[in-house]
Amino acid sequence: MSNQPTNQNTSDEIDLGQLFQVIGKGFQIFFNFIGRIFKGLFHLLILLLLFVQKNFLLLAGAVLVGGVAGYFLDKSLPEKYISKMVVEPNFNSVQQLYNNVDFYNDLAKAEDSTALATALDITEREAASIKEIFMDSYSDENQKIKLFDNFIKELDTTTIKTIDFENYLKNFNSLDARFHQVSVISTDNSVAKKMQSAIINSISVNDYFKLQKKINEENMALQDTIYRQQLAEIDSLQNLYRRVLVKEADKPMQGTNINLAENGESQNKELALVQERDAIKEKLVELNEERANKSAILNVISDFPTRGVEQKGFWKSYKFVLPLVLLGVVFWALLMLQINRFLKNYNK
Repeated sequence: MSNQPTNQNTSDEIDLGQLFQVIGKGFQIFFNFIGRIFKGLFHLLILLLLFVQKNFLLLAGAVLVGGVAGYFLDKSLPEKYISKMVVEPNFNSVQQLYNNVDFYNDLAKAEDSTALATALDITEREAASIKEIFMDSYSDENQKIKLFDNFIKELDTTTIKTIDFENYLKNFNSLDARFHQVSVISTDNSVAKKMQSAIINSISVNDYFKLQKKINEENMALQDTIYRQQLAEIDSLQNLYRRVLVKEADKPMQGTNINLAENGESQNKELALVQERDAIKEKLVELNEERANKSAILNVISDFPTRGVEQKGFWKSYKFVLPLVLLGVVFWALLMLQINRFLKNYNK
């Protein structure tokens, strides 16, 4: 009986020892696996370096030929110029504007200078100089916050609880931005300015947008009339309160009784009228700002410059792009030949 605890302790120690051995083997297997991965990556790196070393002359020749060819292409091809115009579309006209610009770009890519000249009201020679027309939107965090604030104002309280700013940003569409930029790349540095009116008129002459603009102006005029009538009514009530207070003050005082409740009530009413008048004035200011922002279907924030800016930069030049292209083609061809030789040897 006295030997039983000793045997139990020995059994526990053996079990713990086996457990530690299993854990140790697990760690060893894991680290061996990680080591094999690094060895494999190192082996691939060595194979790549050996491949480059073996075919160094061909690869270097491809880079050299691409650089020389790119240099002469940069010198011989006409310079490209970029011009940008910033606009603010109103009355949900942004989608139509993007569609129009995509249409112009398709004509430019297809080199249909006749149709493009007709659409943009320029000469065929000027249309032929256009290489690309595209649009993009831009908005910083402050603008997105303002857009989110305007968005939730139109929702009921129940829906507002289910939407936060992060979810709004996830579903943010570039078309929802307030400002958009039209960019023109051309070999003629003055053509963008000549086509500006055509781009704007393509939206402004749309009957649907013209109707929306007309209705919006009528609604703002009606709202302006209502606000001014309310201000006139508030002024009339204030004058009435003043006359009542003057008459009350002219009455002979009976003894020493002073009705503080009536005086306080009159002051509260007059204070409420003053606050209401200030609120209406703020609404009038906002209405005037809206009238200014929506005076046109397409607000031009920044016009096309008279002369476009030359597209400079080493990263966009042929002497940088062409060597990379040739290097990639030669590298891929040599790699395919190497794989083909390996497969032939493997079959043998």
